[in-house]
Amino acid sequence: MAEPELVSDSSWHSEDAPDPIELGFLGWVLVLLRGLPLAVLVFGGLIILLTVRLIERPLFGVRRPITPFISQFVCRNAFRILGIGFRTSGELMKQHGAVVANHSSWLDIFALNARKRVYFVSKAEVAKWPAIGWLARSTGTVFIERDRKKAREQTKLFEERLSAGHKLLFFPEGTSTDNLRVLPFKTTLFAAFFTEELRDFMYVQPVSVIFHAPKGQPDRFYGWWGDMEFGPHLLKTLGARGQGSVELIYHAPSKVSDFADRKELALHCEQAVRHAHSLARLEK
Repeated sequence: MAEPELVSDSSWHSEDAPDPIELGFLGWVLVLLRGLPLAVLVFGGLIILLTVRLIERPLFGVRRPITPFISQFVCRNAFRILGIGFRTSGELMKQHGAVVANHSSWLDIFALNARKRVYFVSKAEVAKWPAIGWLARSTGTVFIERDRKKAREQTKLFEERLSAGHKLLFFPEGTSTDNLRVLPFKTTLFAAFFTEELRDFMYVQPVSVIFHAPKGQPDRFYGWWGDMEFGPHLLKTLGARGQGSVELIYHAPSKVSDFADRKELALHCEQAVRHAHSLARLEK
């Protein structure tokens, strides 16, 4: 099989203009038909999760033996309501550790949580965002600050969550894209994996996330990048007359101690994600 032709990262700028949104009458009908059930599912699930957490937290502390199943149920059924196809391949990691994936859209969060019970790692600013920040905090997202002075504190937090059996999920690109490419993985967050407390027992599993656009729509239909606002993108997704699909490809987990440093591990994960992403886009 010929090597896939990669879209050049250097030719892409995050400020590229998004495609125009044209819903029409039928589109607005679909927004209502999909949007209302989706809102009931998400916020109803959140209420149930918070109620269960009132009991779960004093009994189990940082461990969450019940509530992740609620999040997974909500995320999986969100795709059923939207009409977006969902398929996966590869084995889920059983070892303690983290999952790293490319980042194309806010839909990634639903997709990755639908297949595997994970806890996202996000920049601290997200905790202050209206609605999204509240949802993130409720579902156990780990918030980190880009401050070297807090590196030790954050490593201890990672250790606590990983030791409790949590799978932490990182987006090493540092931003979402147009779904046409995988950007170079930033190595900063990988440094925490190499501390004495973590490196000897921790594994990292790369995952390729590929969105296939609805028929007749541009390949970047589901991409969410640059200064694109959440509201219009949500309306476009809800109002699509036909929907596409999302595909998750889970690669073999790698033991952190098998790599010399964070740069080597980050490059290994990036190459695995990028290669499968390119092949999947060619075979759509």
